[in-house]
Amino acid sequence: MTEGNFVDYVKIFVSSGKGGKGSTHLHREKFIEKGGPDGGDGGRGGHVYLVGNKGLWTLFHLKFARHIKAGYGGDGGGDRSTGADGDDKFIEVPLGTVVRDKETGEILFEITENGEKQILSRGGKGGLGNWHFRSSTNQTPRYSQPGLPGTEMDVILELKVLADVGLVGFPNAGKSTLLSVLTSAKPKIADYPFTTLKPNLGIVAYRDFQSFVIADIPGIIEGAAEGKGLGHYFLRHIERNSTLLFLVPVDTPDIKGEYDILVNELTKYNPEMLDKERLLVISKCDMLDDELRAELKEELDVSFKGIPYMFISSVAQQGLTELKDKLWKMLND
Repeated sequence: MTEGNFVDYVKIFVSSGKGGKGSTHLHREKFIEKGGPDGGDGGRGGHVYLVGNKGLWTLFHLKFARHIKAGYGGDGGGDRSTGADGDDKFIEVPLGTVVRDKETGEILFEITENGEKQILSRGGKGGLGNWHFRSSTNQTPRYSQPGLPGTEMDVILELKVLADVGLVGFPNAGKSTLLSVLTSAKPKIADYPFTTLKPNLGIVAYRDFQSFVIADIPGIIEGAAEGKGLGHYFLRHIERNSTLLFLVPVDTPDIKGEYDILVNELTKYNPEMLDKERLLVISKCDMLDDELRAELKEELDVSFKGIPYMFISSVAQQGLTELKDKLWKMLND
């Protein structure tokens, strides 16, 4: 999938169908000139559904489908025949899609399971035919109910990537490079900040044909929680990751300071981020000899008490097997 085809935010207008009107038919046939009322009910209007589809990874198919309308219910007929229900509309979305009311910003529901079906806009109820209104004092009612109107609403669909591990780091920290060596994903890699503008997903093949999903999230900068840089555009994708992998290059002047900024931005955006499993990975460690690595390890033991960390090199492919073992253990513990 190309970067331009990854769409994780769309606005659409949905309209359910109007219910059909009830019939005012009076029964007539040979030898029965003045039969009673037998008007049938109108059919209900079509619903608009959202359906989870695990085969979808983006909202791109809805990018140009701004108006989605369900069918109208059919009118009732004679002999108490009910009108046909309006055609339902089914909108397939990837797992992890959040639905918001555009007017209020309220979250209506989330789609998280394959095949999960939720009604987004309910069709209008069909009107009752005159058969329902007969009585001892009014044996031939010549009136019925109209169908109820459908509902219209503007909604926002947001995709929060469903991945086991989220890669968190400053722009140009090497997240895309790490993703490319751990998985078969082919993210854009270059030596300038904000090379990655959309989340990239990759499947890490593990032992015994097992696997887990890792997401490369666009780089965080200080102030991202207030909307700086790419702001909220990417922070929401981290909310669903069960484990956060913080990637900091070994040539960073202040490793602890950079880590603290990353954690602070995530916490300001959503304090529940602190509840997730965290792993600090120091990258580009092929630049270190044994003596420098030992010195750095002493510093990190003091600075990162209680926080697991590892040394790796994506380019030299050092420590990657140990990294996969560690992530697998964290995910399954």
